[in-house]
Amino acid sequence: MRKTAQTSTSAAGAVGFLVVMELGSGILQGWLNPLFSSIGEHYGASAASLNWISAAYLLATVLVVPLLSKLGDIHGHKRILMISTAIVAGASVLVAFAPNYELFLVGRAIQAPLAVFLPLEFAIVHQRDSERSGRSIGRLVAALTLGATIGGFLSGFVLDATGNLSITLLMPAIFMALCIPGIAFFVKETPLRGKGRVDYLGAALLGGGLVALLGGVSNLATWPPLATVAATIIGVALLVAWVISARRSEHPLVDLNMLLHGGIGLPIVVAFLFGAQMFGAQAPISVYLRSDPSTLGFGFGAAASVAGPVLSIMAVAAFLGASVGDRVSRALGGPRSVALGGALSAVAYVLMILAPGTILTFTAWLVLAGLGSGLVIGTLPTLVVQRAPADSVGIASGLYNTARTAAGGVAGALFALLMGAFTTPTAAGARAATQFSFHAVWWICAGLCVLFAVAVLFIRTVAPATRAAMAPATGTTAASGALEPIN
Repeated sequence: MRKTAQTSTSAAGAVGFLVVMELGSGILQGWLNPLFSSIGEHYGASAASLNWISAAYLLATVLVVPLLSKLGDIHGHKRILMISTAIVAGASVLVAFAPNYELFLVGRAIQAPLAVFLPLEFAIVHQRDSERSGRSIGRLVAALTLGATIGGFLSGFVLDATGNLSITLLMPAIFMALCIPGIAFFVKETPLRGKGRVDYLGAALLGGGLVALLGGVSNLATWPPLATVAATIIGVALLVAWVISARRSEHPLVDLNMLLHGGIGLPIVVAFLFGAQMFGAQAPISVYLRSDPSTLGFGFGAAASVAGPVLSIMAVAAFLGASVGDRVSRALGGPRSVALGGALSAVAYVLMILAPGTILTFTAWLVLAGLGSGLVIGTLPTLVVQRAPADSVGIASGLYNTARTAAGGVAGALFALLMGAFTTPTAAGARAATQFSFHAVWWICAGLCVLFAVAVLFIRTVAPATRAAMAPATGTTAASGALEPIN
């Protein structure tokens, strides 16, 4: 009994610390959003070049997340989590004190291991207790969502209070540095190890292919047509080479048999569709809230001080949805829980089009969309880790994360092109997006929600016996009751 209690306490401490760490990760991810204009003024960067603050980070995550996830499967998830945290802390110091904009962007790219925190944490909680990992995963995702909301609020207040951009940017670095001893003390290393070595050729081909392809697509509106076509062709060629290399490698970075026939391929496709609508719709929603109805005939003319809290309310709704995701999943089943989230989001997009009403009404539809997204992000990762081999949870989770963010980058670029194609002249002589362009984006997002809500229903349920067979043998199993749920 004493050993059981000690094990339960250890599990509670580890998951609790990871939740706190993921809260900080979310704060860092939301920290820069209100600071873009201040960063531009500090470095003399144009509004267009500020897009690279997000793009540098996004493209770098495509390179490092699969690689670090695989290294976690082979060398230990705790070890790679500590290394990744140290890298992010160091990169955050560079971001805070970069002497020019170019080095600032280098720091942003080096912060990319931040995106591997969740995949590594998923693997840690899954190996500790595979039967109850859904609850822990839901809490980690909810903490990330809440942290991003808090970060967006806090950074502006810190900047106003200190009047110093470098001090404001240094805050996340301090938190990340404090997390390193916390990981060492609270988190035990995962016992199971993947076999073989890291396929560095496969990592270079996969990462390079995705960066070239996403770089070309995401810069359709700014790069010369020849450059975007060349980048796209190079990206496709590198990805084809990666597939050929993966089939010939004894220990590929990504086991294509696991992806195509192992049960995680369809959940990752669902993650791609989900990420496309969730990330792709963020900018249009923000712009719509700020649009002046007296000049454009639509929108709410909300000031930044109003639009920020409205978007934060949507994020809080997503946090609540993620928090109850595991309970809904246990009641309805994982695929049906994701489908319910997709249905709620689809209804919200349609209501935003047909009945925008006042800003309060529109906020209600955003809350509905947030709840739907929360259900998905609190449930879908569990579908991935439950279907991955026990020694490949890290790379499977990494592919899930990469699919979401890559889809968001592609959707954002395509939506920007779509909205740029439907504009109207303003009194000031500029051109602004039309109401039709916003509606077109939201109809597409609603369609994507319906598509992934239907697709997820074709995911087969993993039987408890199968999950037990895939789970690592750690000496204490969920079936024995050694690890109790964390209340």
